[in-house]
Amino acid sequence: MKCSVYIATSVDGFIAKPNGAVDWLHTAGNLEADMGTEDMGFKSFMDSVDCMIMGRKCMEMISNMNLTPEQWFYGDMKIIVLSTTVKEAPDNLKGKVEMFSGNIADLMHTLEKEGYQHAYIDGGKTIQSFINLKLIDEITLTRIPILLGEGIPLFGKTFGDIKLEKAQASDYVNDFVQVKYAVNYE
Repeated sequence: MKCSVYIATSVDGFIAKPNGAVDWLHTAGNLEADMGTEDMGFKSFMDSVDCMIMGRKCMEMISNMNLTPEQWFYGDMKIIVLSTTVKEAPDNLKGKVEMFSGNIADLMHTLEKEGYQHAYIDGGKTIQSFINLKLIDEITLTRIPILLGEGIPLFGKTFGDIKLEKAQASDYVNDFVQVKYAVNYE
């Protein structure tokens, strides 16, 4: 099963402030830029995946957004939330996400048996776990033009050097820069 990451970081590599806040995502860059219908490839990416695996903190952030049905951008995609501490989804996400606390390899085997082919992996610790299990195949990283100085890093300790190759870069009028990489664990 193919596993992909599509995530934004500050230029200094943080996915959130120390308290988990991501408000800077909407205040950085050229706010006057006319993006038109440009979504920086997100719709195309979402069309390519058939399931999503995220961490508990990511789920809680989405829950706190209190999205209306019209704002829910995941459609009817199967979404699995990894957590060893939370056993039930928040009320506003019940029926939209499934909680999982077992072995990631077992989860991937089950998803493959169910016919899923391409998973969107989201959430800092979840991405780190998948990288250390050598399960991430590609990473699309959007650099937001801000230095936070401290916060929650996207990448933590890895088992060794991991090569990122076949870079495809795009820049946008809002001053965001996006790079897509293939991951090579050899």
